[in-house]
Amino acid sequence: MVEYVGSRFDQILYASWQHFSLVVQCLLIATVLAVVVAALVYRSPALTSLANSVSAIGLTIPSFALIGLLIAPFGFGVVPAVIVVVFFAVLPILRNAVVGLTNVDRSIIESARGVGLSRFQTFRRIELPIAWPVILAGVRVSAQMVMGIAAITAYVLGPGLGGFIFTGLARLGGANALESVATGIIAVIILALLLDLLLVGLGRLTIPRGIRV
Repeated sequence: MVEYVGSRFDQILYASWQHFSLVVQCLLIATVLAVVVAALVYRSPALTSLANSVSAIGLTIPSFALIGLLIAPFGFGVVPAVIVVVFFAVLPILRNAVVGLTNVDRSIIESARGVGLSRFQTFRRIELPIAWPVILAGVRVSAQMVMGIAAITAYVLGPGLGGFIFTGLARLGGANALESVATGIIAVIILALLLDLLLVGLGRLTIPRGIRV
């Protein structure tokens, strides 16, 4: 195993960077999408229920099946990989965003409106900061989930560490097959832990001290 990693260290490092970059960029896109959708629906009980249902149902879709469906319209490469990762990343964040915004104390909102803040100003300066800890918790859950899903996108030649896993599985029983799979899996776990630590640090920087749990 040490020999295998040592002889391919540059390749592993590059694939790890690709994997990490794919997940982080997709998380950013997913967070923006989820917050925008949550902002549009959280005032309506019917739309809130619909958003929660979509989040729950979406998570039941097998990632392999979705990747397979995207091959026909988008082919192989980065595009289907990004679509799949963003799709699954949005779901936990959307659910938490809706919950966080819905649970903001209405009296605080009324007070903000009473001192002359517009609806958008109230959302940006009051509601979103209060809901942010719950939203960020959804981002952390999403990050751990899509770190593994990003590896599966190697099936459509997506970037990242999945190539090591699929290559090893394709020639299981052959030379270095087990080492290839183990390298991919261990590297994904390390990246997941690193990203979670970064998100914890982000929480400390962005969550107001008065509302930290």
